[in-house]
Amino acid sequence: MTQNVDPLSTEVNVPLRAVVGNRELALHAVRETLRPGALDLPVRWAHVSELQDPVPYLVGGELILTAGVNLPERIDRYVRGLRDAGVTALGFGLTPNVHETLPEPLRRACARHGLPLLVVPTRTPFLAVNRAVSVALTEASQREQRRITAAREALTRAAGGGLGELTSSLAARLRAWVALVGAGDVLASAHDAPSPLPPQVADLMATVRAGSGIRSATTEVGDEFVVVQPVYPQATASHLVVVGRSRRFDGADRAILAVGAALLGLVGRAGSDAAELGAAATGLLLDRVSAGEVARELLGSDRCRLVVGAPYRRGPDEVAQRPDWLRARLDTPLVQVLPGPRFVAIVGPAVPELEDLRAHGWLAAAGSPVPVARPAAAVAEAELLLSRAQVLGRPVVAGSGPPDFDALLDPGASRGYATKLLAPLVSLDRGDRSLVLTLRTWLAHHGGWEPTAAELGVHRNSVRHRIAQVEKALEVDLADPEVRMRLWFALRWATPDAHGEAYSAVGRRMTSR
Repeated sequence: MTQNVDPLSTEVNVPLRAVVGNRELALHAVRETLRPGALDLPVRWAHVSELQDPVPYLVGGELILTAGVNLPERIDRYVRGLRDAGVTALGFGLTPNVHETLPEPLRRACARHGLPLLVVPTRTPFLAVNRAVSVALTEASQREQRRITAAREALTRAAGGGLGELTSSLAARLRAWVALVGAGDVLASAHDAPSPLPPQVADLMATVRAGSGIRSATTEVGDEFVVVQPVYPQATASHLVVVGRSRRFDGADRAILAVGAALLGLVGRAGSDAAELGAAATGLLLDRVSAGEVARELLGSDRCRLVVGAPYRRGPDEVAQRPDWLRARLDTPLVQVLPGPRFVAIVGPAVPELEDLRAHGWLAAAGSPVPVARPAAAVAEAELLLSRAQVLGRPVVAGSGPPDFDALLDPGASRGYATKLLAPLVSLDRGDRSLVLTLRTWLAHHGGWEPTAAELGVHRNSVRHRIAQVEKALEVDLADPEVRMRLWFALRWATPDAHGEAYSAVGRRMTSR
């Protein structure tokens, strides 16, 4: 088995037989230099070189043309170097007063190393060979573009029929078997694919999942060529497209596969999300499942994180504000976009890529992992982390940075302390004074009146008045850094359950402003 991982390529080429078969050129292929399949090798360009060592200037796939003006004495070394550089064939031009016949050492060396050797007759100038290859490449490019365009239109139409129809359409366009493989190597959709997939294919899928970027991997399994690549929109998506057939995949095939992978990723994700959310809503409405069971099923884990986001600088554009865009980036169907704009999402225990969100106008924070049955317990922490992120101008994740001393404390005792300390403010907030919210924002901005007022959308004198009410209600002096520290951690440890409906109202105001 051979295996390689490389970027998707749409480079145009023509088979060597298309050049050899051009009657106007009258080329003669030396039979003993042609190994099985040699005439199917790709030609990407025809290049004239009289250098004794042209290898440093080659990229592979060339038809090298030479009249043997500087043919080196060590012919065997010269031929071996061309073969190792990936040259498709060597065209030797018969030229009066230089080489009127094909040198036997060159013939023997090409036969020994399996480098196809073409004899170019005297009447055929190298320029004619160059022009013929160029014309063939142009025609091949036009054919490929027409084929890619037709395939794109057909696959787009098939996408409207769902995952199964799209898979079958992709298989027909590539004349190959196709499998869409999800996390845990579970078969999500297939057309004529072997079941189970060969072990070599599983190894190839592991190779792709371990990589980064949009890449494809190819391998040979018996007499078949197999290609694996991730679906879109995520290059590191858990779902992979696997295709196999008896012929190699050319540039047009790979371009069609890229289109199919993109559509499979979008259709598969949309269909999966809709079906899973529909089933979850039905179960909840019929009181057959709990919210925790629904979250566990959707996230595939007993733990989850709460991710909250607010605009960064100019904020997200119209596309980045769409729930489906956020679902794809955060890899969760549990996303809600709120006015402001703001968003809140429940994700799995793994930390999502928050820097990518910032690049698209979202500043986000991720809370600590909590049981899927109690995501509301993470609201206070996530909102405090978001305030910290807004002050720092970068994403914040719970537990990142220095070791977190929360692990040293009993969670029940911490929540009890927070509930007792903040109880006077929660009681006053039943009159919609927003004291908890103001205190949290003021502490996040290190006691800055102007930035606190700007974030809350009120006058700085209103902030001063509210902070004075906080000091009076709690009987504390907020100029004392020890007091500020205790209150900050009380806000962090607080939960909606600890404060009842009043704190829940504050939480809703936090996530909707």
